[in-house]
Amino acid sequence: SGSGSAPDQTPELRPGLDTDAAGLIALVGSCFSEYEGCVLDTESEMVHLLQVATHFGAADGCVWVAETDAVVVGSVACRPAATDCGLELQMLYVAAPWRRRGLGSRFVSVVESEARHRGNAFVDLWSDTRFVDAHRLYRGLGYEQLPGVRHLNDLSATIEYHFTKSLSP
Repeated sequence: SGSGSAPDQTPELRPGLDTDAAGLIALVGSCFSEYEGCVLDTESEMVHLLQVATHFGAADGCVWVAETDAVVVGSVACRPAATDCGLELQMLYVAAPWRRRGLGSRFVSVVESEARHRGNAFVDLWSDTRFVDAHRLYRGLGYEQLPGVRHLNDLSATIEYHFTKSLSP
């Protein structure tokens, strides 16, 4: 179909590449467009989308995308967490037609597997307070929302919740 619409096939998960920039920008832009005030700025705030593999590689992290019909329909990334022994999940985006079909859960599982492979004790993440569906997913997968918020003071006036999950050895 070429539109990234949700056919019966399961999208392929693969490592993200710098050449995925256009697809990732389209994906994140479409996700942000669902929320009033969410701004996608690749010049100063989300520059990493322009060279996602290089960015996460330099941070000792990983990035994956889901692709179907040569269209990027989902992404996730991870990098070492701010505190020792953990991995931070980042960039979980799933195109609207692919939500509630298990793709987000698959991405979270990939990050948790990477964390276990690295011997990490936990996975944590920060999520915009507006992303209510994502919060439902995280809680359903065993993530605990920690008290408090952080303000990014960015163009979108983002306020984020902190979630964490301990990994059993």
